[in-house]
Amino acid sequence: MLRVVSLVPSLTESVAVTAPELLVGATDWCTEPAGLAVARIGGSKYPRVADVLALEPDLVLANQEENRREDVEALRAAGIDVWVSFPRTVDTALSTLDEMFGVLGIARPGWLDDAARAWSAPPAGPDRRAVVPVWRRPWVWLGSDTFAADVLRRLGVVVPPLAGDDRYPRVDVPTALATAPDLVVLPDEPYRFTADDGPESFPGLPCALVSGRHLTWYGPSLAAAPAVLGAALRT
Repeated sequence: MLRVVSLVPSLTESVAVTAPELLVGATDWCTEPAGLAVARIGGSKYPRVADVLALEPDLVLANQEENRREDVEALRAAGIDVWVSFPRTVDTALSTLDEMFGVLGIARPGWLDDAARAWSAPPAGPDRRAVVPVWRRPWVWLGSDTFAADVLRRLGVVVPPLAGDDRYPRVDVPTALATAPDLVVLPDEPYRFTADDGPESFPGLPCALVSGRHLTWYGPSLAAAPAVLGAALRT
């Protein structure tokens, strides 16, 4: 039986709800499913490589954007197989997950079929424009060429480019608002925007508080994401 360490919250949840016996380690940010009892090896950006190696994994799951190249290279140099994902659309997220289960040697789970059905409808719109901050102090925004932007596009909300091809541009609020958005989307992660922390920066614009997990994670949450996000976006 494979021993798997995951450095990606989305993939941790995907494995934990499908083949929990395989998972021996995960990051401190791997919060789903609740009560996950595996060894913790630090953060996604700065995992404790020595702790990962001590778990003697057969495979480490990583993401090109969430994890640092030097950590992946250090694990590979130590003889560990590292599988790296980088979905940038809903469709590639679904195919990436299917590929991962093939690498793990386990059957495609039913929740992945549910997710594929949930996203099988043609994209709606887009009929609204939105800016999406993911951090403040300083302000960091969701770029148009990202998985989460494609999620929103499929739900009828387009994210305009803010700084060329920058995937997570750092611009001030006036620059973001110069794109003439109809809506501000405020996720609760990685920065936890709330009704009292975020909307005050965008007077006169409707603000939708949304689940960051359903917006940015590619895993079991994909099955419910259209309904959960669609309800939140109707603001």
